[in-house]
Amino acid sequence: MGAEVARLTRRDKGFFLDKERSPKVSLIPRAETTVLTGFRGERMMMVLGATPFGLSVPLHSHPQELVGMVYAGRGRLRIGEEERVVSQGDFLHIPPDIPHQETCLGTDPFVVLTIFCPVREDVLGKLKRRSTPGRHGPR
Repeated sequence: MGAEVARLTRRDKGFFLDKERSPKVSLIPRAETTVLTGFRGERMMMVLGATPFGLSVPLHSHPQELVGMVYAGRGRLRIGEEERVVSQGDFLHIPPDIPHQETCLGTDPFVVLTIFCPVREDVLGKLKRRSTPGRHGPR
């Protein structure tokens, strides 16, 4: 386990989360994912995914179910065959293995608060690789 992830695992497991101190990973270039829970043994993972102006997250799917809320900005979401423009305060649900994608529509980042169940192991793997001592290159 990487040093940063180990440190986060050992820290006080309080009930309040600090997004500024939470680890960040890039699942696709230019997009930032802040991992709020799921790296300390929780059964769910909560993340803030920020998609910057001009970027689309490609169509993809995963075995985890997710629920989310648009935290900030405005974007176009495609979930299965349904497409909708959404903005702050809108909610979404994506069952496991349903293809989905998003596009930022404004000049401000499109940010979605997402809860995955179960935890996304691919995100944990990126966190561990990113925090491995002596690792060089982009993070």
